[in-house]
Amino acid sequence: TNKTPQLKSGSINQSTSNKKISQYRIRLEEKQKLRFHYGITERQLLNYVRIARKAKGSTGEVLLQLLEMRLDNVIFRLGMAPTIPGARQLVNHRHILVNDCIVDIPSYRCKPQDFITIKNQRKSETIINKNIEFYQKSKIPNHLTYSSLEKKGLVNQILDRESIGLKINELLVVEYYSRQA
Repeated sequence: TNKTPQLKSGSINQSTSNKKISQYRIRLEEKQKLRFHYGITERQLLNYVRIARKAKGSTGEVLLQLLEMRLDNVIFRLGMAPTIPGARQLVNHRHILVNDCIVDIPSYRCKPQDFITIKNQRKSETIINKNIEFYQKSKIPNHLTYSSLEKKGLVNQILDRESIGLKINELLVVEYYSRQA
């Protein structure tokens, strides 16, 4: 004796497809895409948006530049790791050197002319060499270069919007946070 009325399955599909998608939902989905792609928390993304607002230039473009210049993302783009979470683990386990200094913070912000190398330990080199063999077949972005002889990656410059291979409307993310802050 169920007290709730049973709906036919056809009526459920019809009612959900006729609903208009709200502007809030569109902005929320764009924000979530960005968060899940870079593997960052809500608070981290909010802090990046605040930094991007204070910077000169387009807030959305600066936001993407900040996210792309994170150390874990740079390692992933160089092909040293199969995924961004994999790159985070390499950084956390102290396998990566930036300008000959061990950096164990995945959110470290790389600057132009930073060079990224592998720690001189057999374990570190074997892990990263395997990754480079398999994952460096994909194209390295213009703002980064990798020397396979020296096993060294270099950040050439801050990237522009066109070289980001991400299909995200960053303005919707900025608008989402403009309602909150």
